[in-house]
Amino acid sequence: MKKIIVTGALGQIGSELIVKLRNLYGEDNVLATDIRKPEETCGPFELLDVTDGKKMFELSKQFEADTMIHMAALLSATAEKNPQFAWNLNMGGLMNALEVARELNLQFFTPSSIGAFGPSTPKDNTPQDTLQRPTTMYGVNKVAGELLCDYYFTRFGVDTRGVRFPGLISYVTPPGGGTTDYAVEIYYKAVEQGRYTSYIAEGTYMDMMYMPDALQAIVDLMEADSAKLKHRNAFNISAMSFEPSQIAAAIQKHIPSFKIDYKVDPTRQAIADSWPNAIDSSAAVEEWGFKAAYDLDKMTMDMLEKLKRKLSKVS
Repeated sequence: MKKIIVTGALGQIGSELIVKLRNLYGEDNVLATDIRKPEETCGPFELLDVTDGKKMFELSKQFEADTMIHMAALLSATAEKNPQFAWNLNMGGLMNALEVARELNLQFFTPSSIGAFGPSTPKDNTPQDTLQRPTTMYGVNKVAGELLCDYYFTRFGVDTRGVRFPGLISYVTPPGGGTTDYAVEIYYKAVEQGRYTSYIAEGTYMDMMYMPDALQAIVDLMEADSAKLKHRNAFNISAMSFEPSQIAAAIQKHIPSFKIDYKVDPTRQAIADSWPNAIDSSAAVEEWGFKAAYDLDKMTMDMLEKLKRKLSKVS
């Protein structure tokens, strides 16, 4: 990667990814794009609706990009509210991005998700290669996207790569409509109010990862030797699996008075119940050396410290 264009750069992952990429490859070598303007502009930025394939091509060509990181997407819970729009944005945007990558010979990354699995997928130690029959529009999009990226590699030779992200936890960007967002919200409420009402039921395990590990995984995969990648797209990756009471217990080690209760959201609970409890990341470890640095306790300590600092500045 030398000249990188990032779509969806103001989203939960993109907003932190562009900072990391600019630190690694140089500020002027990373073009951030999104459908809205940032509050503050640091480094190259262009407005881009990913359903506009012509403009995507023009921006990529003008920037002389050699890499595209396609992050623009509507997330799980939000997608269920408007499934047709989600299909048009998620799949139309991906198709445009892959076409640009084909035409300009770009290295290409787009994330999949644990949402690509469904209720018939093995719940524990979910294999890299397994049955995928999701019951959400987001999940359908992700499975179709995985197959489409594989197709562009085998049919056109596009260097496509991707991971199946678990729930991602960050103190930088607010939650964006995902089912796993409770694991972000709980830290905010712990610092601000000392209690949290979870929309996910106690005992519901889901895979999670702290954002610094997710960003490093993108860089490591994109820098990996292409010849060693057997799966290329949609590698299982995870750092930890926990349920709401466990994250509450981790917070209570630092805020003993913290309380959690539950008011389950049926829509998001149904999505969570259709996903694995814990996935097997061994293919990513073997093929490109994936490794997570943060477990639940280490992440919790860092999240609370960073959020206290952040929220004190706001108040």
